[in-house]
Amino acid sequence: MTQASCQPNTNSDRITVAFAGMITSLDPAQASTTNNLQLLRAIGDPLYTLSADGTLRPCLAASKPELSDDGLNVIIPLRTDVLFHDGSRFDAEAMAFSLRRFLRIGTLNYVVGDRIKAVEVLAPNILGLQLNNRSTSLESLLTSISLTPLSPQAYAKHKNSFLHDDFVGTGAYRLTSFNKQHQRLEPFERYWGKSPSNSGINLISLSNSTALFGALQSGEIDVLLSSSIDEDQRYVLNQSADQTLLHEAVGPAMKIGYITLLSNAAPFRDRRLRQAIALSIDREEISERVSYGLRRPLRSLIPPGLPGGTLASWPKYNPKRAESLLRQSGFCQGKRLEVPLTFRSNVPADKLLALTWQAQVQRDLSNCLELKLNGVESTAVYRRLSTGAFKAVILDWLGSYPDPEAYLTPLLSCTKTEGDICVDGEAAVSGSFWTSPGLQMLLKRSDSLRGISRETVLNKIERLTVNGAAYIPVWLESPRSWSQPGLKPPKYDRSGFVRLSRLQRIASHKN
Repeated sequence: MTQASCQPNTNSDRITVAFAGMITSLDPAQASTTNNLQLLRAIGDPLYTLSADGTLRPCLAASKPELSDDGLNVIIPLRTDVLFHDGSRFDAEAMAFSLRRFLRIGTLNYVVGDRIKAVEVLAPNILGLQLNNRSTSLESLLTSISLTPLSPQAYAKHKNSFLHDDFVGTGAYRLTSFNKQHQRLEPFERYWGKSPSNSGINLISLSNSTALFGALQSGEIDVLLSSSIDEDQRYVLNQSADQTLLHEAVGPAMKIGYITLLSNAAPFRDRRLRQAIALSIDREEISERVSYGLRRPLRSLIPPGLPGGTLASWPKYNPKRAESLLRQSGFCQGKRLEVPLTFRSNVPADKLLALTWQAQVQRDLSNCLELKLNGVESTAVYRRLSTGAFKAVILDWLGSYPDPEAYLTPLLSCTKTEGDICVDGEAAVSGSFWTSPGLQMLLKRSDSLRGISRETVLNKIERLTVNGAAYIPVWLESPRSWSQPGLKPPKYDRSGFVRLSRLQRIASHKN
């Protein structure tokens, strides 16, 4: 192995990183928000990582996974020099403990789905996985931080329950203090890999965009993550970076913004109305007005950098066609379709998107359609999605690993259907309740193929989803972060997260 051994950290400077939104849980079996996953990547390690070109690289694994001829059995050799933060040793038993715990209590069912049938310890440092079906996305799945190992010793009392306020893993940092607004990270002195380039991280959450913007401008914080910052302020920071007043870093565009329509109840039980809504949104104008073009228009549920992500199958803005569909459903003749549109009140871009779309409708479809806006705090939105509480809601999604499976399964998979209604499954959890005959079979088939064969199936899935019109992709977001000029620009990993361990002050700016 060529990984650097753990060396004493001589850099005495701590780095303060700020973001919006609280960290509500440190348990990998439950953590799902961008901020939670960003933190887990600092204090935990995955089995594998992806290089910039998508090549699989061992991390806690000692080499690439070995697959049986039928693709149903996987052997993963593990490193022998890794310790948990409590000093206990990482081995196959510990990895098996963590995976079995995730499969048993994890609320993020879409991460693994039904791919893993059994987890086996084949030798002290050899892990075995039995799969239900051949899985093309397995390699990407093994890069997910949701499957990071936990110390069996520290989690002995939490085999079947969550541990929200503590974390004992193998990462480059260990957690020394935690509350929902502030987390203190210290370099793990016995870390198996390269030591952090700083002497620790203070992660803080501030209440709103203005507070975040002001803290960076005043120098109170070193690094600002772009999630949930106001679009006008994001643009100002972008311009400041152009003037070299700040450093700006841009990660891979992996987060999609979209609208979910409730398909199992009026008015959107009528597919024509869903299709009309899809035609009523001008992505190009929204991108420019809301984000000054920093968010790119998107017409696919799969990011363009992934297989199947270049199809752009969703229809472009076409108010005349939208009006025709609305007329077919009995509207426009003195009767307007009123759509309650919910946006997350604590996500600034959501409100701007909603207002811009509302203005487009008033300008071009006022005789047929009216959007009624309703702001709801994001945690309340997520909690109520599966109850069918929202007729139309603005959401976003970042896959837990970079593969089409991580985008399609959380939105489209369904275990119990009644015609084109999903009664039980991720499509119900996501708030659309939409499915289509044969869709689940295509999802499974796509995960067993590679190359052009896989893209052909992904194309079929996308065509069905476009026709169903229960989801409307709007834009694609690249993660951005800004740092003070006294720091080196932040770096991103392939999954779109800042590499906190590589944040570093420039020598000439140190006190």
